[in-house]
Amino acid sequence: MEILLIIIYFTLSFLLTAILHHKQLRTTVRRPAGNNAPPTYAIIGCLISFYNNRHRLLSWYTDLLSASSTQTVVIQRLGARRTIVTANPDNVEYMLKTNFINFPKGKPFTEILNDFLGHGIFNVDGDLWHAQRKLASHLFTSRLLKHHVEINVMEAVKSKLYPLLDSFASADETTVDLQEVFRRLGFDIVCKLSLGFDPSCLGDRHSFSDEVPILKAFDTAAEISAKRAAIPISAVWKVKKMIGVGSEKVLKDSVNEIHEYIMQIIHERKKEMNSKSNQNQDLLTKLIMEGLNDELIRDMVISFIMAGRDTTSAAMTWLFYALSRNAHVEEKLVNEIRLKFKDDEFDDFKEMTYLQACLCETMRLYPPVSWDSKHALTDDSLPDGTPVRAGDRVTYFPYGMGRMERIWGTDRLEFRPDRWFDQCDHQDDGTTATTTLFLKEVSPYKYPVFHAGPRVCLGKRMANVQMSYVVASVLNRFEIRPVRFTEALYLPSLTARMEGGFKVLVRRRRRTDVATCQDKKIKN
Repeated sequence: MEILLIIIYFTLSFLLTAILHHKQLRTTVRRPAGNNAPPTYAIIGCLISFYNNRHRLLSWYTDLLSASSTQTVVIQRLGARRTIVTANPDNVEYMLKTNFINFPKGKPFTEILNDFLGHGIFNVDGDLWHAQRKLASHLFTSRLLKHHVEINVMEAVKSKLYPLLDSFASADETTVDLQEVFRRLGFDIVCKLSLGFDPSCLGDRHSFSDEVPILKAFDTAAEISAKRAAIPISAVWKVKKMIGVGSEKVLKDSVNEIHEYIMQIIHERKKEMNSKSNQNQDLLTKLIMEGLNDELIRDMVISFIMAGRDTTSAAMTWLFYALSRNAHVEEKLVNEIRLKFKDDEFDDFKEMTYLQACLCETMRLYPPVSWDSKHALTDDSLPDGTPVRAGDRVTYFPYGMGRMERIWGTDRLEFRPDRWFDQCDHQDDGTTATTTLFLKEVSPYKYPVFHAGPRVCLGKRMANVQMSYVVASVLNRFEIRPVRFTEALYLPSLTARMEGGFKVLVRRRRRTDVATCQDKKIKN
């Protein structure tokens, strides 16, 4: 049956491609007024262009948006609902804040992720979303943030990450996938925070090449779920799911494995709580105490793990990639770390402004989530004049926004952390002029990597502190050098990652005297 579906799918694709060359149809091509939409035909819409660009959708959308006078395009294709894609900050603010109530995630979105994320916070709207957000917000107080960094992050870095990287540094010319290091480290940390349980996935140099089944299950479920949204004809995955074949069978098996893993931890935690031997203050314990059913607890925990593991690991991987291609930035950052970083105590890292600028610049070019979609409840109109119909998918596009000349200027494709600073000139003694640099306040609707509006990421500060501590710890002790200086491929999934990983060599950093930055000293 699966072979039959594949034959039908590719036969249809071949016929649609052939249509492009049909003389009569070529004369009926139309483009929706007011935007730079791809060639759109009667009945099939822009399905041909979509299919031809299915392996480079991010670049395709970015090109279309860059050429659009409004930074918005309307996509109409057979097999999908009308889609509005925007990189216009005014539109993003309207969707995520001004008229938030009219742009929920919607059933078409939640249907795609339902098998994996279920009724977790990232896949629900309305009262259920409000209730989960209220529960989760208790984990992000300043007191618990400090506790999380001191107990979970510092411990994981010192007892796991340092020994692992040290062992690779001792093994001459032995490569390691830094992306996988960060993904495993992130999984251990977020499981400790959310489940009160350490899965110990990071391991040592000798076991690092071994596959970790639960991590594989999460990766597989995320990848297949994301591909559902990009498939040219959505009916294909729905039919495959209905008859249980191909990628949909693999997805089902992976989700079952994840569910069994989480449910076992839930049941064990309940036993501990009944015997009063449990002293945990993690998310799982709080959810059980709230009296939620096991399935909802499971879904909430899965969403939390996905957000806490993959977003931070992706951002850190791309930061080290960017540093490997910009030696002057790495030197300046290492100087700041040597001057200000203390690896034995909590710090909110506000003083380490260049590190914050590097993280911001990384996520501008390589956002952990490349796009996010909502579905309009009623007819509407975006600030740039684009009409919205009830049921339309409206997508804002952080990946493309980071590459818009009208937002970031002609150097938009360059990795330049200095763009995140403003300067203030003043005189200390009435005669000597000095310059103070400080981080800019950038609108979250221009830079929506942590979402914005009522659904802004609750864990934004926690993620920032965790990434800052891990990055500073690694750069303070080690030099990270890529095995190959080739262009990395940004691969969108539920969260973005680097295709093929980031293979590096690890060397211990020489303990030299702290150098003073050659550039103007950064101050708050």
